[in-house]
Amino acid sequence: MTAYDQLMAYQRETSALAQIAGRLGWDQETMMPRGAAQQRAEEMAAIEAVLHARRSDPRVGEWLAAADGAEPVQAAQLREIRRAYDRAVKIPAELATRIARVTSEAQGIWAQARSDEDVAGFLPVLTEVVNLRREEGAALAQGGNVYDALVEDYEPETTGEQIAAIFDAMRPRLVELRAAILDRPLPRGLEGSFDAHKQMQLSQVLALAFGYDLARGRIDKAVHPFSSGSGADVRITTRTNEADPFNCFYSTIHEVGHAAYEQGIDGDYALTPLGRGVSMGVHESQSRIYENQLGRSRAFTGWLFERMRETFGAFGIDDPDSFYAAVNRVQNGYIRTEADEVQYNLHIMLRFDLERALMAGDLQTGDLEAAWNDRFASDFGYAVDKPSNGVLQDVHWSVGLFGYFPTYALGNVYAGCLHGALRTAVPDLDAQLSRGDTSAATGWLKEHVQRHGGLYAPREVIARASGMTPSEEPLLTYLEEKFGALYAL
Repeated sequence: MTAYDQLMAYQRETSALAQIAGRLGWDQETMMPRGAAQQRAEEMAAIEAVLHARRSDPRVGEWLAAADGAEPVQAAQLREIRRAYDRAVKIPAELATRIARVTSEAQGIWAQARSDEDVAGFLPVLTEVVNLRREEGAALAQGGNVYDALVEDYEPETTGEQIAAIFDAMRPRLVELRAAILDRPLPRGLEGSFDAHKQMQLSQVLALAFGYDLARGRIDKAVHPFSSGSGADVRITTRTNEADPFNCFYSTIHEVGHAAYEQGIDGDYALTPLGRGVSMGVHESQSRIYENQLGRSRAFTGWLFERMRETFGAFGIDDPDSFYAAVNRVQNGYIRTEADEVQYNLHIMLRFDLERALMAGDLQTGDLEAAWNDRFASDFGYAVDKPSNGVLQDVHWSVGLFGYFPTYALGNVYAGCLHGALRTAVPDLDAQLSRGDTSAATGWLKEHVQRHGGLYAPREVIARASGMTPSEEPLLTYLEEKFGALYAL
């Protein structure tokens, strides 16, 4: 075997073990007994110790030095392995193990604190998680910017300053659009109660309509919807609220976007660095375009309106146009995952600025709730009413995902670029969506984005697919045109 062959065989074993670790995480959020939390933390720490040892094994460096990557796919595999190896060798094994153990414990503590509205009960473990991530970021940065080093895990080749520049360009137009909309009458919403079992039935219909392969996946419930896995085992979760079925339906479509990306990657890349999404920003471009530009479009909501009437009977809205307005209502709210397209990115900007300050040491966890509440009141014009609607609403910080939040908004930016190219490629898209047929749209995304996996760098894959350098302009134009028409601005 050549050095490249040996390296790839070793890498496939490492990737298989990482998939097992991911399955433990999926189980923890869906089916694990509450009393198993401490044992699961030890299990996660043990498998992380094995993974870290493999990722930082000196043989990987030797194989990289000797491997020949003349072909584009080989060169890309080596690029991704080298990037991961260079990061792994900077992180002490004991630190990697502690992070895995503490973040597993913290997830359960956060869930209980959220249920109890108990910020104080969460702060000790959050402080530990923040300190561990700062330590990790410092080890990776080696004198450079700690937050940038953490962002690299989720959006390679992107810095906090670059993200901040995009957000600074977006904020004024989003704030102006939001203010103009909130001066208009609020469209009528849904009425009545919507059975949770029926919601799950219709969510499966929606998942299938967007191309989710249930032979290689499954749909379960979780407190916080997510997608997990890659290749032949890609699972999603959603949640139900009997007063708000849109929460279930659009969470499902969103997670199917993630899952379709993983299921759509070229099978030859399975269990290799190219066999997963290239970045969380690109991942979010898929979930957001599925959920918003496709799923919340006038054409698709017309089809969904009929499915809703078949499933639930009368629900206070009598025609497709009113239903489209209800799906896209812009109104005050606390929850990021339930936010409309106009306000969603403002929720992300809040989190981005706070977590940058946390990692820089400019903000301490004891001051985080007050900082959140002050910033929320400034940005949205009203006060947070309880911690589960504020600093405790998201799982991300409890599990140490610092640097992850900005990728949601980057995904929206990327989706805006892709949407224009998709509309050009599929000129009768609305006619197809009005029949509940997303196959041309999802097929185009699979061909131009998903199948490549990690072959190209994040911004490159978006540029190749959209024919333009990624920019916030298409997203902002789309939002202004869509909501300008909806609200007669």
